Amino acid sequence: MACTSHDNYWEDFAVGTRYEHARGRTVSNEDNLAITHQTLNTAQAHFNLDFLSGLMDGAFEERLVMGAVNLAIIIGLTTEDMSENAIADVGMTEIRLTNPVYREDTLYASSEVVDVRESTREDAGLMTYRFTGRKADGTEVATGLRTVMLKKRSHWAEADGNAAGGELDAISA
Repeated sequence: MACTSHDNYWEDFAVGTRYEHARGRTVSNEDNLAITHQTLNTAQAHFNLDFLSGLMDGAFEERLVMGAVNLAIIIGLTTEDMSENAIADVGMTEIRLTNPVYREDTLYASSEVVDVRESTREDAGLMTYRFTGRKADGTEVATGLRTVMLKKRSHWAEADGNAAGGELDAISA
């Protein structure tokens, strides 16, 4: 069952619809260091302050948060609205990391639906959205396209408890 909404099945999305996602997430140093080291990323700008101080004449004030960490947080911020009923991630393309992120930066996300189409599965459809991640001051830090395979209400709502008169309807009434 969808945890926070019953209006994010495939049928609910329309090209051009924009979302400003409600939650933000402050990046911690632990987020950056854990993922950087777990993935064996050897780019010292993510974990070596001494090295970083001499890089590009000291252009960076703090360890750079690895791009994959930023993307994971931004995609996570979009999921409640965009992919809570996802069956599968199909792909991400056109990824751009446009500005650096540092520990203690708070990230926010917005999305726009760019494509809604049938899939090879009768019980699911495909939806593609453009996501944008920004710092609290509005500085864009990442953009890209994400395609997800979503449940169709016509096949899943009753089993999810989201049919007319279902649990979520009673909660929101």
